[in-house]
Amino acid sequence: MAATWKGFLTFGLISIPIELTPAARSERISFNQIHSVCHTRLKQPLFCPSCDKFVDRSEIEKGYEYEKDQYLLFSKEELEEIEPDSARTMEILSFVKLEEIDPVYFDASYYAKPAEAGVKAYNLLLDAMKKTGYAGIAKVTMHSRENIVIIRARQTGFTLHTMFYQNEIRQAAEAAPIQSEVKKEETQLAMQLIESLAAPFAPEQYRDTYQMELEKLIAAKAKGQKLIVVPHAKLAPVVDLMAALKQSLKSKDEPKKALLRAVPDKIEKKSRKAG
Repeated sequence: MAATWKGFLTFGLISIPIELTPAARSERISFNQIHSVCHTRLKQPLFCPSCDKFVDRSEIEKGYEYEKDQYLLFSKEELEEIEPDSARTMEILSFVKLEEIDPVYFDASYYAKPAEAGVKAYNLLLDAMKKTGYAGIAKVTMHSRENIVIIRARQTGFTLHTMFYQNEIRQAAEAAPIQSEVKKEETQLAMQLIESLAAPFAPEQYRDTYQMELEKLIAAKAKGQKLIVVPHAKLAPVVDLMAALKQSLKSKDEPKKALLRAVPDKIEKKSRKAG
C-alpha cells in the first residue's frame, strides 16, 4: 500500500525516517446513481456554466469564497509554501499515559514503518515506550490539515491515531441522559446481567450483517430471485425494569443449565458403552 505520509519522527535530538500507511479501511458495498427512465448510470462531470463547457482537471484551481460569488485563488505552490514543519517532521511534544486519553478524541489509525536508516532508533524508542507505558503526543500535517496524533507502542511497532481537537468535541452535556432514580436492586441485577455477558474482546467474531444481506440481495437479484427476509422484531420501551432484568438473566442461564444437564447424560452413556 502506498504511503500516506513520509518524513521524520523526532524526539529530543533523535530523528527517525518513517512512513505512514492506513491501519484500517472501511469495506462496504456502494451503489451508483441510475436514471430511473432509461437505467443509464448518471455521471458528474466538471462543468463550467460561464464557459458553457466541460472542464479538464488540469484547469482547476483552489478558491476561497470571501463574498458571494467572489473568490481568492490559490496555486498549489502557494499552499505548499505555508505548510508548517509538521508536513515533513513529526516531533513528539510530550509523553502521556494512554489511559488518560478519552477514546472520543480518536479519529483515523495509521501504521508507522521505519526506513532502513532509522530501524535502530525506531526500535530504541519502541522498546523504551513499551517499558515505560507512555504514549507520545505529536503533530503531523497531511491532507491539508495539521493533525494532533497519539503514538502507541505495540508489539508489532508504532500505531498512530489522528485526534480531534478540543473545539471539535461536542460537550458531553449535550448528549447526557435525563436524571432519574435507579433502585439498588435494579442496579444489582443489571450488574449481574453485565457479568453474564462479559467476555474477552474478540474482533473476529463481529460481522457487518447489513453488508452480508446486501450481498445476498445482489446475488438473488442477479438470478432473478426474490430474497426471503425475516421480519424485524417490534420493540417498545421497557415499563417494568425489574421483570425485564430477571427475564434477561433467566434467558442467559437457560443454555448453561441445558449444558449442565447434558454432561451427566454423556457420562452415563459412556459408562454404559464401557460396560
